[in-house]
Amino acid sequence: MERIRSQVLVCAGAGCISSGCKAVQSALLDELKNLGIDEEVKVVETGCMGPCDLGPIVVVYPEGIFYSQLTPEDAREIAREHLNKGRIVQRLLYQVPGEEAPSQEREDIGFFERQTRIALRNTGSIDPDIIEEYIARNGYVAMGKALSEMKPEEVVDTVKKSGLRGRGGGGFPAGLKWEFTAKAQGSPKYIVCNADEGDPGAFMDRSVLEGDPHSIIESMVIAGYAVGSNQGYVYVRAEYPLAIRRLDHAINQARDFGLLGENIFGSGFNFDMEIRIGAGAFVCGEETALLRSIEGKRGEPTPKPPFPANQGLWGKPTLINNVETFANIPPIIEKGWEWFSEIGTEKSKGTKVFALAGKVATSGLVEVAMGTTLREVVYDLGGGIPGGKAFKAAQTGGPSGGCLTAKHLDTPMDYESLISAGSMMGSGGLIVMDEDTCMVDVAKFFLEFTVDESCGKCPPCRIGTKRMHEILTRITEGEGQDGDLEKLEALAVTVRNASLCGLGQTAPNPVLSTIQYFRDEYEAHIQDKKCPTGICQALITYRVIDDKCIGCGMCARVCPVDAVSGSQKEVHSIDPKTCIKCGACLEKCPVDAIEKV
Repeated sequence: MERIRSQVLVCAGAGCISSGCKAVQSALLDELKNLGIDEEVKVVETGCMGPCDLGPIVVVYPEGIFYSQLTPEDAREIAREHLNKGRIVQRLLYQVPGEEAPSQEREDIGFFERQTRIALRNTGSIDPDIIEEYIARNGYVAMGKALSEMKPEEVVDTVKKSGLRGRGGGGFPAGLKWEFTAKAQGSPKYIVCNADEGDPGAFMDRSVLEGDPHSIIESMVIAGYAVGSNQGYVYVRAEYPLAIRRLDHAINQARDFGLLGENIFGSGFNFDMEIRIGAGAFVCGEETALLRSIEGKRGEPTPKPPFPANQGLWGKPTLINNVETFANIPPIIEKGWEWFSEIGTEKSKGTKVFALAGKVATSGLVEVAMGTTLREVVYDLGGGIPGGKAFKAAQTGGPSGGCLTAKHLDTPMDYESLISAGSMMGSGGLIVMDEDTCMVDVAKFFLEFTVDESCGKCPPCRIGTKRMHEILTRITEGEGQDGDLEKLEALAVTVRNASLCGLGQTAPNPVLSTIQYFRDEYEAHIQDKKCPTGICQALITYRVIDDKCIGCGMCARVCPVDAVSGSQKEVHSIDPKTCIKCGACLEKCPVDAIEKV
């Protein structure tokens, strides 16, 4: 009989894979075999644990010791010292910013300790390729309860009473969607999981599919039973090959175990599901465009009504929820709507997963109760801003959202509070910016994304966003004109009010919020032809600080266009007309005698 005394979890989410976790895992297994203890130590490949910038990550149980930023040689040392001799390798422990002693146990680290994990309950804790590990953590218990103990209308009522709202962006009550689909006339009905996650910096849905695919299968079966559907589709973008592979493997396992197919749990209910792979168009995250794509048509939105609940896939009633929404369903059914509704705020129940990125000490995937403040997410979980820099803004909701400023740090992260602050929840992207960020450039970046991703079907979005981007480009290139801000605001209102779908309707949000909160930066670009943060290259001038220059000539030697002049041991100068503003002189000056103005 196999006797395991230690278990090692190796984070194998997409982020850790890119940082080299496979090499770490291989080295660990090799060293365990060399030591002759490979049968005593079980190495488990898990999904994303959360703190992506700390990868590769390894956690050793039963102690729960958390090792981060490992190399293959580090893994060998862990095998020799910790797993063979029982001695913790102190130098490889995670060092919490601002604290003297490193943290040993995973659950004592603030990043994990302050989270409330429901959608991410299994992600990073189980092997997603082994169905028994999911079952061991109450997997498929909720499905069994729904199919054997509850009527379809009771399942719908439970989801309604829980207060769960769609986590894909709009925040529409999930239970109402289920009810509308259940009552809709027409057959067959379909269940669709929207995994077309396209926001810059967002990876919530991908991580759930990679780390806990069976939770989505279980949820879709429950949804099918509740609304009267026997067929489901998961629409995943092609950029998620690992998620597709693990989900496909999980679907085959579920079929083998009788958890998909005919007469599930002897209930007489049949349900099966398939994966549909999208080409990566952002607009296909909009539900009607997604449905057209599944049907093999061009992915572009259609007017609503009719809504998918009445006329969706192939003209039949269709329930669409995103991955995170579905991931909440099994715990709600298993533990009851009362349990879920006690978490969060009055109108925003449960938790929300955020992809925390940007200028923050610890970036990654976090799940917190609705109503947790922005300050808590950025400073308590994220560890604050690196390098002692000041917090400047946070973009929530991706290209559909808006910027929150330092005065919004105590804003609760829930649907109503974010909208009232001029932003939105969106799918959960959260990009933190410090004092060195140019907000005009940020607005241009997000608008460039929406211009590229517009399907072009309606003129307000196709033309309006293009004109707005052109104005922003002129402003950042030093060609801004009086009246540009007024033009931007007028265009934004038109695009927002006249666009066909959510992409166009929300595209102006980053522009409007940055103008509202950082108007002085726009005015500096337009009137003074200066970028206060020195980000916009066309508005930068490099000059030599006379009393610092030692005449070493280093700046002249690295200048690619000979814009620097001056004799040896004499003060040099830079010709602004010749200078291409590459910054080479600034980087190479040994005495910091060059500055951006």
